[in-house]
Amino acid sequence: MCGPFKSCPGILRLLEIIFSALSLLIVIFRGRMVSPWGVWCEFVWVFCIIVPLVLTVVEVKMWHILLAVFLPNWADLTCGLTVLCAAMITSATLIFAAVFICLSCISSILCFIFSVVAAVVFLVDAVMQKMKCPSGYLSSPRGVLRTAEAFTACIILTAATDHFVNGEWFFRPFGMMCSIIVFAVCLLVTVVIIVLNLLKLLQCLLSFGLNMMELVFNIAAVLLYLLAVILWLVFGYKRSGYNPYIKCSYTDLNTVSIGAIVNLVFYIVDLVLSFKSR
Repeated sequence: MCGPFKSCPGILRLLEIIFSALSLLIVIFRGRMVSPWGVWCEFVWVFCIIVPLVLTVVEVKMWHILLAVFLPNWADLTCGLTVLCAAMITSATLIFAAVFICLSCISSILCFIFSVVAAVVFLVDAVMQKMKCPSGYLSSPRGVLRTAEAFTACIILTAATDHFVNGEWFFRPFGMMCSIIVFAVCLLVTVVIIVLNLLKLLQCLLSFGLNMMELVFNIAAVLLYLLAVILWLVFGYKRSGYNPYIKCSYTDLNTVSIGAIVNLVFYIVDLVLSFKSR
């Protein structure tokens, strides 16, 4: 090994890129996946190629020193992104195995194997970086909660999209549409809050404190998620028995329901932490 791949972290990043790329290439040559779950898997593999590649280039060029004004804690950012990649590719691997693998699908089995290896490498890398105990927003309980909220929302929206794609084209209850809007808006605001916490200079643009913004958002998110969960459960399961794609419908309905409840708990915990930090 030479260049940026001399050290153990460098070798791990190289393996992450290689096995994520192999998983993506096999799927591309096999044929494009139009299912929302397939699109999610492809997005995750692309994300898991870009993140270690960009981190490696930035560190080799020493650009992270120049970015210290905007990103005061580079170790925290790399650790947080690696943990996120580990969670994402683990989810993509499990989803791909559950949705697309069959005993006669050799290409899908190979893709699954490469994705499993990539997930293991990311998990090892994440554990090694966590052992260094980086200090920063993404390594704090608040940062971990925000990341978990955003990740869970992505799974929720993918499942909701798959539910409507595979179901009756005219079955679009207003209550379920409102739930999807709530999930999407809360995801967007959560990502914005993460970016504001990472880029300290952007906080100067706010006419009010970021802590106050987070407190108000957490209160709104808890109330909106509670409403969204109720609407999804009422309108979704009310018509599920009439859906011709009942197995797929129940799978996606249950995924959204469980994911929304989990995210509601995350936002409640985040709200409690917001009150404690004041």
